[in-house]
Amino acid sequence: MEEAYRRYFGDIDYYELLKAFEPSYIENIVSQVKYFTEKEAEKRDEIVLSYFTEDDIEKIVKIIVGCILSKPAGDKLDILDIGAGSGFFTVKVAEGVWREIPGASIYAMDITPAMLSILRRKNSRITTFIGVAEDIRGSIEYANSHGLDIPGRFDAIFSTLTLHHCQDIERVFRSIDEVLKDEGIAVIIDICKHPYEEFREEMGDVHLGFDLDELRELGLKYFKNATTYVIPGVRCRESCRSIEMFSLCLTR
Repeated sequence: MEEAYRRYFGDIDYYELLKAFEPSYIENIVSQVKYFTEKEAEKRDEIVLSYFTEDDIEKIVKIIVGCILSKPAGDKLDILDIGAGSGFFTVKVAEGVWREIPGASIYAMDITPAMLSILRRKNSRITTFIGVAEDIRGSIEYANSHGLDIPGRFDAIFSTLTLHHCQDIERVFRSIDEVLKDEGIAVIIDICKHPYEEFREEMGDVHLGFDLDELRELGLKYFKNATTYVIPGVRCRESCRSIEMFSLCLTR
């Protein structure tokens, strides 16, 4: 398996992986990979720690783990983190889940190989693969065609601070729907709508946060239930700027 990983991460062909997208989208993804590899990969955890207090982080992890464990499940629970980055939240959520369900399998997907390499150094029990939130199924097929063994559907999916980097939010929801089991649950933690236009350049953001009513309405196009709320007391802080955080829970 390690040899398969080395080949897979070393030979990634983004044009093959993203062939279902327009060329402009592919170029943007390649640009994002370059940005996060050069600007953030090695110091991503430090950056996240600068955004939140320890109490904030604990609350976010508690929300995600609580949502995952809210559905009855056996020891074979398959869980996917979308946009895992260097695994700052992935590892904490995995540890919380494993305390209750030791046999759960945790998978982590991100578009930047450098980020996933850091995650693998933290916890090799978490299975990592390269992919985009707008095409999770295609990303899984690409990984498996290169020697990996990623399941096609998941009991639970979570994502933290990734949605505002995605190009097409509706396509993300449709993509989650395609790989979520019938009784599955998905939880997304991200930033509320804000006025800081400079974040597009400073942070590589695509969206300036989200309006919760609009997000819930979009979620209901693909899921039976879509519940949103502002997380009390939790804010993402950057310099003198402070943004509220939300939780979005999607169920079939």
